[in-house]
Amino acid sequence: MSRTEAHPEPPALAPGEVRTRWIVSTPPILFLSLFFLAPFLIVLLASFQYPGEFGGLAPLLAQGDSPDHGLTWENYQFFFSDTLFAEIFLKSFLVAALSTLLCLVMAYPVAWLIARSPKGRRDLLVLLVILPFASNFLIRVYAWMIILGPQQALAQGVNWVLSALGQEPVNLLFSPFAVLVGMVYVHLPFMILPLATNLEKHDPLWLDAARDLGATSWQRFWRVTWPLSLPGVFAGSALVFIPVLGMFAIPDILGGTRDMLIGNLIKDQFLGVRDWPFGATLSILLTLAVLGLAGLATWAGKPRRGHD
Repeated sequence: MSRTEAHPEPPALAPGEVRTRWIVSTPPILFLSLFFLAPFLIVLLASFQYPGEFGGLAPLLAQGDSPDHGLTWENYQFFFSDTLFAEIFLKSFLVAALSTLLCLVMAYPVAWLIARSPKGRRDLLVLLVILPFASNFLIRVYAWMIILGPQQALAQGVNWVLSALGQEPVNLLFSPFAVLVGMVYVHLPFMILPLATNLEKHDPLWLDAARDLGATSWQRFWRVTWPLSLPGVFAGSALVFIPVLGMFAIPDILGGTRDMLIGNLIKDQFLGVRDWPFGATLSILLTLAVLGLAGLATWAGKPRRGHD
């Protein structure tokens, strides 16, 4: 069988269908162009500019006696000249990956419970999952400062166990552990909801058929449920990984000054030292890294076809 016979070309669209597609697709294209592409191009241009004399951006055209104007590669050269920035990038990616993995491990049983519950109880469970969003984000993060504080029961219990084992006491607050706890707590619902939606759509007859063929509980999960849930896993992972990668509030509040991630570095460049061109450079590099990872994940998730 030839490739053309195996994969026939789709029929041509009628003029009315083409017009309908344009009418439907034009508003989202304009929305993305206005609120994503245009800001991205502005930040991209800013990444090639000089910093202003008092912060911000230097003018593109010469003004007065200022020697810094026009476009330059210095921001990118400065980034690649110091390994400290690469270390911060790597640390941020590791924190995002670990947070995503922990969210997946914790969310899967909850999503399974929601998907297998009766309709009335399912709605209640979904409401409980999204209930934390009813309170302010900063209030929820500051609550963890109280929970992880050195005088609270959790920290004292952990240090009592460590003392019994002959170890030095630890401070849970202002530590990488606190940052990880905050990341997982805030982003866990974004993993649960896509997984629950996916698991609800699974046909239980597939599991019944696997049971009839002698599959154990683990084999039914690993050979049937897990492959069918991969779209939900990928969607939830993207909804967790990308926001964690750019998060700066949680490391600032729970991690203190020692836990510098890429989001904190970008925020400091814009609001602290006011070096907007270098902040824009970091933002562009972070965006390119995320797009590269997304493209790699899309390529890896594509089904492989044999040669015709």
